[in-house]
Amino acid sequence: MPPRHVQRPAAECGTHESHPDARVTSELAAVLSGARRRALRDGDRGIDTAHLLHTLLESDPEVRAVFDGPQVARLLGYLVQRAIGYGLRWQTTVEDSGAVPVLKEPDGWSPAAATALGTAYGRAAGRGDVCARGLDLLAAMVADPESRAVEVLGRAGVDVRVLADGIEAAGAVPSSR
Repeated sequence: MPPRHVQRPAAECGTHESHPDARVTSELAAVLSGARRRALRDGDRGIDTAHLLHTLLESDPEVRAVFDGPQVARLLGYLVQRAIGYGLRWQTTVEDSGAVPVLKEPDGWSPAAATALGTAYGRAAGRGDVCARGLDLLAAMVADPESRAVEVLGRAGVDVRVLADGIEAAGAVPSSR
């Protein structure tokens, strides 16, 4: 069986620690870029964990695989509703759940989103990988019970504890295998 994930040299991931796109796979870099565009298009003050969740679900097959099929459809439907008006109550606020220690957030990122990225880097390093991937970011967002991503998951009927177990099972395969 071919390797599911390939470790990438730091030069392929980026090495500038303070930049939010540093140390991510090219796939996750595309997700971060998509979330940035989504926040701008929605008129939000910054990129939050709901933007990240939306873009992960749309573009990362590994992330979609930890959900059952109907959950993905419900989540995407809910996120689209948020993008066209439901989320307006979030536009004037910055996401900061206070549930996790806040890293110094880069410009344009909510404290919760910046912290999730930092945690995703830590998960990758714990596996021995240089780059974080989508499952790392999803796991980090799910670990913050007050994040907007967790709020969205709950409203769509996703049991976050079951999801966290599924993420851990999917991420248990070392990326160098």
